[in-house]
Amino acid sequence: MFVHPENDPRGDGGFAGERDTLVGYLRDQRLTLELKCAGLDAEAMARRSVPPSNLSLLGLVRHLADVERKWFRRVMAGQEAPPRYRTDGEPGGDFDGAVPDPVVVADAWDTWRAETAFAERFVAEAGGLDITGVNGAEPVALREVLVHLIEEYARHNGHADFLRERIDGRVGQ
Repeated sequence: MFVHPENDPRGDGGFAGERDTLVGYLRDQRLTLELKCAGLDAEAMARRSVPPSNLSLLGLVRHLADVERKWFRRVMAGQEAPPRYRTDGEPGGDFDGAVPDPVVVADAWDTWRAETAFAERFVAEAGGLDITGVNGAEPVALREVLVHLIEEYARHNGHADFLRERIDGRVGQ
């Protein structure tokens, strides 16, 4: 087991209502990412999967911070919030800039935590799941954004499983 069930901060379902279900599953996916990265130093966090891939746990944290930023700040809240790690000139900056430096790792976690906190506040204060933001020129409902984020985390947590196993052999959950 990756973590003993008594110490697992994630829920096991049983949510009541649509909002609580979506928020609960997204929370659990976020916690899974944190668990997969727990106890690793900067070198391990930045370790790449296999050449030529630039995939790393640190890259995933940086990438998901920008995903949260895009969907909740820019799309739903309408804020001017450019990506933190990617640019037009460096579209892979979230992964390419994931270097084994404790300052880079701390920045990634600080950014990710700030973006998830903003998202949690936004959802808690939203009038309902039908409120819309604008993605490009298309309206998108908060409900769809939450489902998309659950999918995004679930896919990348699968990557995190393999990355963590490569780093120290820990698997599961």
